[in-house]
Amino acid sequence: MMNEAASHKFRAAPRPEMPRMNRLTPERAEEILERATTLRVLVVGDLMLDVYLRGSVSRISPEAPVPVVKVEEEWRALGGAANVAANVVALGAACRVLGFVGADTHALELREALEAAGIDASQVLPVDGRPTTVKTRIMARQQQVVRYDQEEEADPDGPVAEQLVARVRALVTDADVLVLEDYNKGVLLPTVIRAALDAAVRAGIPVVVDPKSRFFFDYAGATVFKPNLLELAAALRDRIRPEDPVWMEATRQRLGCRYLLLTLGEHGMALCTEEGQYLQVPALARSVYDVSGAGDTVTAVMAVALAAGASPAEAAVLANHAAGIEVGRAGVTTVAPAELRLAVDEHHARHTGS
Repeated sequence: MMNEAASHKFRAAPRPEMPRMNRLTPERAEEILERATTLRVLVVGDLMLDVYLRGSVSRISPEAPVPVVKVEEEWRALGGAANVAANVVALGAACRVLGFVGADTHALELREALEAAGIDASQVLPVDGRPTTVKTRIMARQQQVVRYDQEEEADPDGPVAEQLVARVRALVTDADVLVLEDYNKGVLLPTVIRAALDAAVRAGIPVVVDPKSRFFFDYAGATVFKPNLLELAAALRDRIRPEDPVWMEATRQRLGCRYLLLTLGEHGMALCTEEGQYLQVPALARSVYDVSGAGDTVTAVMAVALAAGASPAEAAVLANHAAGIEVGRAGVTTVAPAELRLAVDEHHARHTGS
């Protein structure tokens, strides 16, 4: 079963005509992006520091059959839930993050990077005895040669989880939307997930979830549940049929979410809503340079757009534009409102002749 699911190739069915109200006009995109600047977003999840080492290769190591990279550039970027937060503030919204880091030098670097990006890092907890999650990529020009990770995947002890539960309950009351960004690094434990979802219901705000495998079925009640194709295949242990609206609706009900947004890589996205709407959103990237961080970009744009009053379809289309921009660049980057406006304008002009 798993082999079939993992090897499943998405087959795009003929796409039904989208009702006009679901087409994202430049005017509607402008309204959403303007509203974004007034919003407060809470991101809860696994914070990471991404390190990039880039250089050239001119020889093979005499010690082993591997290339020798002469490092010429080194830079750092926000990763995981921190990258979602960076994408949120790039859209003009205010953002606070809740998660934890180790008691090490990388924790200081991560805090400084969060603050430099304009993200409120006051709720980031230091945890003794575990490292800050760092992912280091070594690149020969634009090609990634190897990545090595410094991390601890074991769950933190009980007091850390209790602090996260108490803080998420308090912080949700001051947010317009909640994002749960799970990378299986110990922040989103079942008790934290449940406390966050329940607090969001009491506050009347939407919740956007980017899940991972361990607690995949613990997010019932989420507004948007956004797995990718491989994650959903692994969780369901069945063949994935995103081209089938009936299958998508049954899966949405099984997961207990209001909107199921399935990202399909080069095939775009499929959206299914509790109102019975099904929508295929074809990928818009003109060239794919680097897919790192694209999922984080989609999560951030979906959350901000929904909180700004966009319909699920409008939010998905805007997020799809953002993903198309992000994958056309090297490394993990954010997408600016001006870029989104231009992408929507150009797409609208191509399809309307205006």
